Order: sequence, then structure tokens, then C-alpha cells
Amino acid sequence: MSRRRVPEITHLQFLVLGMLRGGARAGRVVRRSLKRHGVDRTGPAFYQMMARLEDAGLVEGEYEQKIVDGQIIKERRYTLTRSGDAAWTSTRAFYTDAIEQYGAARPRTADA
Repeated sequence: MSRRRVPEITHLQFLVLGMLRGGARAGRVVRRSLKRHGVDRTGPAFYQMMARLEDAGLVEGEYEQKIVDGQIIKERRYTLTRSGDAAWTSTRAFYTDAIEQYGAARPRTADA
């Protein structure tokens, strides 16, 4: 087993990056998916988190203009960058290695 460093991304960031591995997603779609996983962020909190991921170079965001019910709206869409994919991949490898190393270990009893 190789020695890997503890990942620099959080569990929530890992989840978001994983969602974007399938292709570009609208912010509202990512937010709805997070809610299904029990993560309920306000709009401002969600978009601040996404802005931090953009600042870190892990995702790229762009506005897409749409017409809904005769109104023009702007929707933020996010795409995973190469750095974001690398962060997701290395984090997954870290936890896969940890599971292989510690997953079979049994909890110690008071007698041990």
C-alpha cells in the first residue's frame, strides 16, 4: 500500500466534485442532489461554497441565459476541472487504501 496524505478536500467537496464527474450541472441541480444526501444549504451558502471551489481551481462556473415563462434568467452551471478530477481521484484512492488497511480490523474488546 502506498502512503497517501490526508485529502485536502472535505467530504462535502468530494461529493460535489463527484457529481460533476458526469458532466456540467446547473447549480440548482447540484443543490437538489446534495439535499437528497441530507445536505440542506441556503442558496447563498451553497453558492459561496461553489465560489470557493472555483477559486481553488477545482470547478469552473459560467452563466447560461434561459427564457422561462417569458422571463430571461441566468443560471450558473459548473464543470469539473482537471485539478478537480485529480483531487476527487486522489481522495477516493486515499479512502480506498484506508478501507483496505483498516476495514477488516475488528473493534477491540475491553479484554484486548
